[in-house]
Amino acid sequence: MLAFTLLILFAGGLQALAARVQVTWDVGYLNISRDGISTWRAIGANGQLPIPPIYVTQGDVLELTAINHLDKPVTLHTHGLFQRNSSYYDGAGMVTECGIPPGAQFTYIIETRDQTGTYWIHSHYGMEGIDGLRAALVIRDQDPQLLDEYDEDVLLTLEDWAQAPLNSMVDMLKITPLVNLIPNHPSVLINGINANLSQPIRFTPGRRYRLRVVSMSFTYWFKVRLPGHTMQVIEADGISSCPSAADGLDLGPGQRYSAIVTAHESLEYNYALNVTFYSDFIPRIPGLTPRYHQVPIVYHDDAPVKTFPLIEDHEVKWADELAMEPRDEQMLLEPVDQRIVRNIKVLNKEMALPIHAFGDYAYASVPVPPLLTALTTGNMALSPSVYAPQLNAIILQHNHVVELELRNPDPLIVHTYHSHGHAFQVVESGPVNKSSSIPVKQFKGRQPMRRDTITLAANQYVRLRIKADNPGVWFQHCHQEQHNYSGLAFMFIEAPDVMQRTLRVPQEVVNFCRMLGHPTHGNSAGRIGSDMTGIKPPLKILGLTDSISGS
Repeated sequence: MLAFTLLILFAGGLQALAARVQVTWDVGYLNISRDGISTWRAIGANGQLPIPPIYVTQGDVLELTAINHLDKPVTLHTHGLFQRNSSYYDGAGMVTECGIPPGAQFTYIIETRDQTGTYWIHSHYGMEGIDGLRAALVIRDQDPQLLDEYDEDVLLTLEDWAQAPLNSMVDMLKITPLVNLIPNHPSVLINGINANLSQPIRFTPGRRYRLRVVSMSFTYWFKVRLPGHTMQVIEADGISSCPSAADGLDLGPGQRYSAIVTAHESLEYNYALNVTFYSDFIPRIPGLTPRYHQVPIVYHDDAPVKTFPLIEDHEVKWADELAMEPRDEQMLLEPVDQRIVRNIKVLNKEMALPIHAFGDYAYASVPVPPLLTALTTGNMALSPSVYAPQLNAIILQHNHVVELELRNPDPLIVHTYHSHGHAFQVVESGPVNKSSSIPVKQFKGRQPMRRDTITLAANQYVRLRIKADNPGVWFQHCHQEQHNYSGLAFMFIEAPDVMQRTLRVPQEVVNFCRMLGHPTHGNSAGRIGSDMTGIKPPLKILGLTDSISGS
């Protein structure tokens, strides 16, 4: 159900036309075979999968209503939207809300005044996102200069699609020794259908196409190339960038890029957009990983497809956030007020799904969502003692510049880190082991590029910066769903004193927690001070030393 209500907004004495875009998702189960291989009970909206993408224009207000017909709570997270002054609409289950109970409905208000670009929406409760509840969101820009750079939008969504509900597989993986693992590789969906049946993209000679590529994946990576054409990358994760030439895009789970591709003047040949589906931490198995798919690029129905010699990945110039510059020219944030170092730690590495941690403890949810703790504990909200250790909560002071170094000492496993509430400046990457031959790379331009999701390669660190100017509680986690599920997460409690003055949580959010049996006041246990009676003790994982310095 999609309805539009036009509103007249006034700004600076000028009249501007914006829309209130109302979208309703009836969330429910459906037995479906999306890949033509396996049929299982997935989660869709309005009785369908894929869920159609949502298009709005900058300045519109998206009202997204979820009606829960599941037998468990559901949430909706708009991946990449900052939800400024509305952390309670972020949709992070048991972080900013308890979820929408079965039989209830809730409307997320998504403001687009300050953001444009390519995003997506997915459930952030349990495994509901990977089980189907996901869709692309495009916020069209109104900048005449940018609009003049291309003629047409083309959306390309990329998904991994499991052979069964992931929840059942994850429970099995936790008790399966790695040596006994029989990989169950997902299928690939392009624009919602089996990648082997990809529909052609038609090119008109001379036209400029903005190719919006969205990885709506939860486990695997994608590489996208269009041989015979040059890409001018103009966006990473919703942040507009100065045009940057690239031969291809490498996307981890949750990442997005936009690239302008100019069609040739000739109708002599058709081409193929190459999509590689891969994961560096899974052994290569011919025909399964990596897997290769093509999307036809059609100039003329009767033209032959032009072929190109194969080249190795290391010969390809991939889009690189350290080599990109933001269009808004935001300078490097400095001086740094607070430095945080977090190491990925692993327990039970011999199992197919080990337990993970970003810090000392494996993340686990607690009875009271930390947003409600931050809003109901007064001055104590500034103290880590009211947040259970397993939340890995880090308190940020308002408007402080924070440098975050994330370190992945594993020699094999790759992760993607996603930040709610912020797009971080990408400042540097390099080896965790200083004797490694991996080079240290720093941003190359005048200003560092920003994004909200980044690959954390094996045996490497990334150094990121944000300004704590968005009071709220913001989940920080690996976007590989199985790793998030197994504890690889922490959170920012950002300016709780300011939160208490400025945030007004909708009463429905509080009522839903009560309906689901959760307390709505006090520390993580619903008690006073540091008394965590009733909460399961945190699981501590040993590893490299973490640190926080500065205020």
